[in-house]
Amino acid sequence: MFVNARAIIERQTEQGVEVLLQIRDKPNEPQAWELPGGRIEEYESIIKALTREVYEETGLNVIAIKDDIRRHVLSTSDASIEGLTPFFVYQTLEGPVDSIGFIFRCEVETGNLTHLTDKQEAYGHQWFSKEDLALKLKEQKDSFDFLTPGLLTYYLENTPT
Repeated sequence: MFVNARAIIERQTEQGVEVLLQIRDKPNEPQAWELPGGRIEEYESIIKALTREVYEETGLNVIAIKDDIRRHVLSTSDASIEGLTPFFVYQTLEGPVDSIGFIFRCEVETGNLTHLTDKQEAYGHQWFSKEDLALKLKEQKDSFDFLTPGLLTYYLENTPT
């Protein structure tokens, strides 16, 4: 099972809120639109994984998580745990990959989207208005990876327009 942290990166423009998507190109998988993010490494904080993955895939630094995550680290002599409240949590119930993920609404520092290495699997970063996302989900659902339509549908239904 994969455990992931993903970002819904928002920016405010004169036209309204826009969300950043990227194209993922992995070996033996079709190219597809997705949200930045990825696998949490062993004993890595969820928030550290989120910021690392966003930076690795976009070259941008997360400067704010928009929702009140109520983060607490609780430690004993035997262990430390991180407790927090993401925007939402998902679990795949069927599909090509068994995964659980934590989704956060984020703001990043302004700057150019960059590719950090030649091995980068994410590219084609593009900002979409909420209206354009809804239209793309309706008319081009197959252009997304298996996970992103559900994540974006939840987002669009649970944030103000």
